[in-house]
Amino acid sequence: MAALHRVEISWEDLLAAFSSGEADRIYFLDRFTGEIFFVPSTFDTNDVRRQLDSNHERFLEIPPFDFRVERQIVLEFTATVENAELKFLLGNLLTGSRPYGKIEDIVSFFPKEEEQLTLLRDQFLSRRVKTWMEENNLYTLDSPLNSMLNL
Repeated sequence: MAALHRVEISWEDLLAAFSSGEADRIYFLDRFTGEIFFVPSTFDTNDVRRQLDSNHERFLEIPPFDFRVERQIVLEFTATVENAELKFLLGNLLTGSRPYGKIEDIVSFFPKEEEQLTLLRDQFLSRRVKTWMEENNLYTLDSPLNSMLNL
């Protein structure tokens, strides 16, 4: 079993990396320092690739915020929408039918639902980050494991 050690990870930086939709960046977390950094997705510097690959227990790749993740959020949100007009527009967005648009642009005309989407997205990303942290044996100060170990 690996030794436990404390490291401070900025929750805001971690959320920003998880929610970044920039396809030209791959984000990593350094388990030993807590630093979050990115490399260009097209990086072909063999030294960087070799160092990240040979230290996979240290450097964790942060899952990208891609179309699949955005679609999952839109599906969850659409299921909660009661406004028929908005539900129709979101249905078109999901099926690729006209009118095309980004979800942010569509809900900007529906302030109440826009607020709901923001809350849903925040909750979704928080769950995603917490699950990823648990899968990679990273624990927050308020986690049950830390309480048991008196950390």
